[in-house]
Amino acid sequence: MAKVLILAGTAEARRVCAAVAGRDVLASFAGATRAPADLKVPVRTGGFGGEAGFRAALSGISAVLDATHPFATAITARTARVCADLGLPYLRLTRPPWPKRPLWHHAPDADAAARALAPGARVFLSTGPGSLDAFLDRGLTLFCRRIDPAPDRDDVTWITGRPPFEREGERALFTLLGITDLVAKNAGGVAPKLDAADDLGLTTHIIDRPPLQPGKETHDIDRAIAFVRTHAAPLPDHRDRG
Repeated sequence: MAKVLILAGTAEARRVCAAVAGRDVLASFAGATRAPADLKVPVRTGGFGGEAGFRAALSGISAVLDATHPFATAITARTARVCADLGLPYLRLTRPPWPKRPLWHHAPDADAAARALAPGARVFLSTGPGSLDAFLDRGLTLFCRRIDPAPDRDDVTWITGRPPFEREGERALFTLLGITDLVAKNAGGVAPKLDAADDLGLTTHIIDRPPLQPGKETHDIDRAIAFVRTHAAPLPDHRDRG
């Protein structure tokens, strides 16, 4: 059975899925977002139930494209290792990291980024709510962006929004909130928040990418699409695009 599993959750995954919609593929979401984007292909949502569940889910799978977030290190490490154990073709698709800018402050993780912030700073976290704990109880005023609404809390103000964002809108948001510092993971891709922060002279703290994970990796979407087409059978009476 020539079916490719695509571990999704990124804009790049959406582009790949749209290009191979006529092939036998299955996209998988972790389920962290309530209303994920339509991928134009069959989708499963939720975890695999640990490594044993993941291995079982790979029955009948001919190859795996890992197009998860560059910081999803646990998922990537497990996927690469299990695919190697089973002899399944594996490819990791990531965006190129952002090139360094002269005035950026770099940190290896969220804890280090939090320690670099001065008490009293008004901080915009675009790192997602999973990194929030590192910034609590440090005398900071925190604004954290997330896709889905969440209950109000006293130690952070949620900013709800779904990308893509625009430079002008980011600049207006930072001005309205009185932001002094921006914290972002080096996810790569288009990032108007970085340009907006530069426009306003904000201090930008970049959490660098974790060390390279095992397995083949590419930044080339065309290569990822070709990988899927090579290993996924065409669906009856369908053609994949382009």
